[in-house]
Amino acid sequence: MRSRGTRRPVVTSADVAVASIPTGATVAITGAGGGILEPEGLLTALEARFLGAGEPRDLTVVYALGMGDRMGGGTGRFAHPGMVSRVIGGLWTWSPELRELARREQLEAYALPGGVISQLFREIGARRPGLITTVGLGTFADPRCGGGRFTARGAAELVELVEFDGQEYLRYKPFRVDVALVRGDTMDRNGNIGWAGEAAQLDATSVAQAARASGGLVIAQVKNISDGVLDPHVVHLPAPLVDMVVEVPGQWQTHDGEYDDRLCRSGAPAPDAISASSRSGARAIIARRAAAEVGRGGVLNVGFGIPSLVIDALVAAGRSEDNTVLIEQGIIGGRPLSGDLFGAAIHPEVVHSSTTQFDLINGGLIDTTCLGMAQIDASGSVNVSRIAGEINGPGGFVEISQSADSVIFCGTFTADGLDVDVVAGRLCIRREGRLRKFVRTVEQVTFSGPHATARGQRVLVVTERAVFRLVDGGLELVEVAPGVDIERDILSHMDFVPLIDSPAQMDPDLLESVAACAVS
Repeated sequence: MRSRGTRRPVVTSADVAVASIPTGATVAITGAGGGILEPEGLLTALEARFLGAGEPRDLTVVYALGMGDRMGGGTGRFAHPGMVSRVIGGLWTWSPELRELARREQLEAYALPGGVISQLFREIGARRPGLITTVGLGTFADPRCGGGRFTARGAAELVELVEFDGQEYLRYKPFRVDVALVRGDTMDRNGNIGWAGEAAQLDATSVAQAARASGGLVIAQVKNISDGVLDPHVVHLPAPLVDMVVEVPGQWQTHDGEYDDRLCRSGAPAPDAISASSRSGARAIIARRAAAEVGRGGVLNVGFGIPSLVIDALVAAGRSEDNTVLIEQGIIGGRPLSGDLFGAAIHPEVVHSSTTQFDLINGGLIDTTCLGMAQIDASGSVNVSRIAGEINGPGGFVEISQSADSVIFCGTFTADGLDVDVVAGRLCIRREGRLRKFVRTVEQVTFSGPHATARGQRVLVVTERAVFRLVDGGLELVEVAPGVDIERDILSHMDFVPLIDSPAQMDPDLLESVAACAVS
């Protein structure tokens, strides 16, 4: 801890800093997939201390967005029996090792909406009585649907149902944060920390606030310690908020490289190149068909995976400037990256906190969102948070899907092995996927179809062979790709029968454009 009366944080080594973390502590961390703003130097030192000294043990780890590299980094550093007793995360997919401990019931596993966790850090930091919101009603986060618990082990009730003026809300309860692990780019001579060279700010300030208000410890990792003074506009961790600083000169901006100036600077529009995965096959068809539903002059959000390829489809159609793109990590404008670096953008126009971004999202800033889907049922409810018993978590999916005016779910009709081609303007299904996505009842509700219907949201489901819309009464089949037989290729691979009136034919030119792009 910083000595009383000392204005500047103590500069120390990672080993000394993590030795201050006691057994049983609640540790809040900032970071996002792909190594974005992850304090990997601190996490590595903490893991080494546990493996060498057997402490600290029984930690509670809390984070809002996915962290890791799927190879033991990020939150995977905690994946040792006895090191953690509880994990509350927004997205678990970046750490298969931690998911395995949850599967074995070797820890208490919880998942909550990512924005909820970020904003709850802020509420804890302001010493308010938790986060009261409609986010999560009717989903797995609702206490009537499990309250975010993913393991039989653990009895903590993290969320409760409350009512004000006849309206239902969820109250996500505050908790003590003993330690905050955060990251910045540079600390100046006054002890202030900025993010000028980082790809995102995420919720680092809120995480630090939560620890400070709890009487806890704030440890920051930085790449540089400067003798100069930072521009006050780039300072987001003021010196009085931080106790210890660890300099890690080898800190990379992302897992992809040490530094890419395009990820933190404005500039000319990104080159109109599109990724190979968006050129052919089912993914390309879905992305281009979804792009056709995106209007002009609005705010567009895209999710991870196939939805991120909608940006490529808009570029291919000469529409890259039609909308302002927003992603939950705090980025507005620019060209969002796909794959493992989803969460960063080339030449962003705005980089601010993800906590603030979720305020904008919940306030209805998004006109259209394109999101993924793992399962969808007859009511239009969608699951992405728990698949075959495995914990995924929702990331920002719940906030975004509940607040956008128009929601376009993008995904292949079946999964695991699907192979399609376009021949003479017609869809040819070479091999069907082994797993059904259109199920009678989703394993877990991440998006509630009935709630969306009550809100009057426009909801479409776009696959490579069919398009559905959510209506009062469930899903209606509204469009079929050329070459697709409704009975053979659609109904026989669904666990329920959708509403069917007079479905239109998918535009053959769209399929032809995919075929042409594949050979160009």
